[in-house]
Amino acid sequence: MDKLSAQDIIDYMSSLGDDTQRRNLMRFFKTGKGDYGEGDEFIGLKVPETREVVKHATDLPLDDVPLLLTNRFHEIRLCGLLILVSKFEKQATKRLENVEHAINERDKIVSMYIHYADYVNNWDLVDMTAPKILGRWLMLPTYLGDKLAIMDSLAKSGVLWRERISMVSTWMTSRLGDPSWCLRYAEMHLHHHHDLMHKAVGWMLRELGKQISMDMLRDFLQSHAHDMPRTALRYAIEKMDYEERQYWMTRTV
Repeated sequence: MDKLSAQDIIDYMSSLGDDTQRRNLMRFFKTGKGDYGEGDEFIGLKVPETREVVKHATDLPLDDVPLLLTNRFHEIRLCGLLILVSKFEKQATKRLENVEHAINERDKIVSMYIHYADYVNNWDLVDMTAPKILGRWLMLPTYLGDKLAIMDSLAKSGVLWRERISMVSTWMTSRLGDPSWCLRYAEMHLHHHHDLMHKAVGWMLRELGKQISMDMLRDFLQSHAHDMPRTALRYAIEKMDYEERQYWMTRTV
């Protein structure tokens, strides 16, 4: 496959559609009326097929990526987002962490990601990209200003997917040794109304325990386990032994 333009990518991916896979994906990602993915449209591609396209599109100019990010089809938006991930990672190597042109390029990618966050509108799109872009950016130099204000604007947006972005981004900050982001957004989203956020909060707390400190996780649970949504709690304690899981699950108000 030769290097592709944004329109080439759209045309090529559209040609690969599989109707059976499309129907399966529409069910899996809850696209029915009233569901969290209502109205999302699919071509019918598997993620490895999309990743194969991304391999040939990493040189796509950054200014052309929005044509993919705003596409009606889920897989094409994913392709655009994964291209952003690839571009960001190239500018986030150890050698380039503090280099001015790399900081500027990373900031452009982060700004684009946030600007088009309304198109990052299903859990897989968030989970495969937010930690690798925003989460990594939180641990790097930036010229964009107050990182906390930027992340809080997502966390307090009232939009499910932006809120999930703020929470799931902390997978990377915990992995890189900073628990503060996870603890902040776990508390902020702890009583969120949506099950997808309960899962995200519990998952990120579990990762905090795994990557940083089980005792830090236990301290959080000591304060909050009694009134946490049960889904969040189950996710958070998943890697503990049976006896300890039972202990936390039986703590009630």
